[in-house]
Formats: sequence, C-alpha cells, structure tokens
Amino acid sequence: MTSLLHARLSVDYPNKPGVLRDVEIEVGEGEILGLVGESGSGKSTIALALLRLLEHKGASITGEILFAGRDLLRLRSSEMRQIRGRDIALVLQSPLASLNPALRIGTQMAEAWRAHQSGPEAKRVWKDRALELFERVSLTAEESFLERYPRQLSVGQAQRVLIAMAVLHRPRLLIADEPTSALDAITQREILDLFRSLNRELNMAMLFVSHDLLAVASLCSRIAILQRGQIVESGATEQMFRDPRTADTRALLEAVLRNSSAAAEFAANR
Repeated sequence: MTSLLHARLSVDYPNKPGVLRDVEIEVGEGEILGLVGESGSGKSTIALALLRLLEHKGASITGEILFAGRDLLRLRSSEMRQIRGRDIALVLQSPLASLNPALRIGTQMAEAWRAHQSGPEAKRVWKDRALELFERVSLTAEESFLERYPRQLSVGQAQRVLIAMAVLHRPRLLIADEPTSALDAITQREILDLFRSLNRELNMAMLFVSHDLLAVASLCSRIAILQRGQIVESGATEQMFRDPRTADTRALLEAVLRNSSAAAEFAANR
C-alpha cells in the first residue's frame, strides 16, 4: 500500500490539554479507513486538525501531517487554502447546516468550482461538471435543480449535494465526518453505496469518521478505534472482528453483534 496520508499529532487547547495525544493515522492511495469512537473521543477533532481548521479556535497542533510527501503543518495559510477542497475535501455531518441557506445550490456549486479554477473556461464548464456529478450522486441532473435553495431539499438530498461539491475537483482524499448520522436507515445505506462507488470509480482515498461501527465495517478495509483522545487499536476489518486485542474494542463489537440483524447485514455487505 502506497501511503497518501500519514499523520502523528497531538491537539491541545489552552484550557483543555491532551484532547488528542500522539494519534497516528495512515491512509493509503485509494483506501477507505474507518475511524470509530464514541461521542467526545476526538473523532471530529482529528478530521478538522488534518485540514488545519482548528487554529482559529486557539488549538495547538503538534507533530506532523504528511500528505503526498508534504508536511501540512509546515505550510503557509495560503498554501493550505489551495489544498482544502482541491486535494483534500471534507463532508460534515449536518448537511442542511453546512449549506448557505441564503444562496441557491447553483451559486454554491459555482463558488466551490471557482475556488480552484480560473479563466473563461472555468466559468463555462462548472455547470456541466455540477450536473454530471448530480447524476452520479443520484440527484436530478437538470438545471432547475441548481435554482433550488437548501430549504427546498430533503436531508438526504442536501447530503448528496455536499458530496457532489466535495468531489468537484476530484480530490485525492475525502474526509467524511459522521456523514450518515442525520439520515434514515435507507438513505444511510444509499450514501454508503455512493461512497463505495466514488472510491472505486475515482480511486479516491477516504477517511470515514463515525460512531457507527457497523457502517464503518461495511465500507472500510481497515478500522482505527479512538478512545479518550488516543488510538487504542487499528487493523484490517476482518481481523478486528475476528480477534480484537483490547477490551474497548471487544465491548464495542459485542454491542454491535448482539443484534443479530446487524450481524447479518455486516456479513452481507462484506
């Protein structure tokens, strides 16, 4: 496996040291890594730290974040802005809150496109690119959809718009932070299938962050377990289910597999 992202980092706040402690994350080219942990374990902190989006909150990030051979912690702010959205994209857990309610979907797609494209050609092709992606994520591939406001979308539609926006520039890495937590069970399954197809068709690596071990296990080839700001175990998905090494992982697996229908769904999706 060729490494695309390798990070070893700690995160401290002035009034809350040790939010993350020497956490190590590695994602290979085209791989989907699942990051699992309970609420408050630091999952979202990792997602935001990798993109250096915690600095304005007063957080101190130490260590290194190697992406395609470059240490993101050593880059200037202007260099990081070029990487966000183009090389590394982020999908958050609250789709309707993530979209600007005052702007039409087409306006937001155009702004996301122009953030990393310039010149007359960029102005001409963004709409074709947006409609192509809407079709890929099972949205209405018609210009009328671009005229809608976020309030006119269902939660599932809004999440698909966010995913389409995230992959506009075909990033090498997509970070998905609890992307199915606000969705019903059927839509959750559809979004997981969408991530699976994007990974396969675009060879796009993913860091899939969730508290839902079953969803992670059905999608990811490897899993890392986060507890209290530290990675307590990581490994291949099958190995984690077959032979967990820590008590935390065993308890998490037992809670999931106690539900026989959940176990059957996991087996079917593997």
